[in-house]
Amino acid sequence: MSERVQLTIDNAVATVRMSRPEKRNALDPDMFEGLISTGERIIGDNSIRAVVLHGEGKAFCAGLDFPSFLGSSDLMEKLLARGEESPANMAQRVAWIWQEVKVPVIAAVHGFALGGGLQIALGADLRYVTADAQFSVMEIKWGLIPDMSITQTLLELVPIDVAKELTFTGRILSGAEAVELGLATKVSDDPLADALETAKLIATKSPHAIRAGKALLRDAPRMSRADALELETALQVRLLGSPNQTEAVQANMARRAPLFKDPE
Repeated sequence: MSERVQLTIDNAVATVRMSRPEKRNALDPDMFEGLISTGERIIGDNSIRAVVLHGEGKAFCAGLDFPSFLGSSDLMEKLLARGEESPANMAQRVAWIWQEVKVPVIAAVHGFALGGGLQIALGADLRYVTADAQFSVMEIKWGLIPDMSITQTLLELVPIDVAKELTFTGRILSGAEAVELGLATKVSDDPLADALETAKLIATKSPHAIRAGKALLRDAPRMSRADALELETALQVRLLGSPNQTEAVQANMARRAPLFKDPE
């Protein structure tokens, strides 16, 4: 695993830390590879029930480290390549993989979340942010458009006119305004502590139901009404009478903590 990204697992909660504090966790090739490989490792570990994603030092992620990509056509080809494991190319997958992770992902954001850094945060299911965190769809500053899965994340969170305003202007908004607009979930004095608390609570719930809930709410908005309603039913039928669903009922009736089994 890349030194740029650190993974710890404690009581079914995975903590992913971007670890390039001297560059405010700016995205260089090693950071891209580290985030994707860490996401893939989490996908392959069925004992993990929730994930917290954060940045070390003074920022969540300041966006792309442009100098690290200059002069390498091979690297650009690698970033744009698509594999069979995902519809996203490598540049997109660094953010989209947090949606491919089957369990909830909570981003704890402080300092900068700019450009690609914002898109990584948008790939999480929840975003806990400091009031003074700084967000921007900053690609317009460099004469570019956002292309790290933002079409699959931002447009699910804010109205199209708000998405256009942020994309056309590249203006910086605070964490407090991000919550008002719907970009973030809630303001927190200590996003990391609050994210870990929520992740620990999620880890006490049925992992099968949590995974089904994430799949439903991720996929249904992109489906026709009929297909979305069918998905609700299909996911629910798989849960009804299953061992973990039965355990949830029995534990609630007995007023005891449930003992859930991890997916196989």
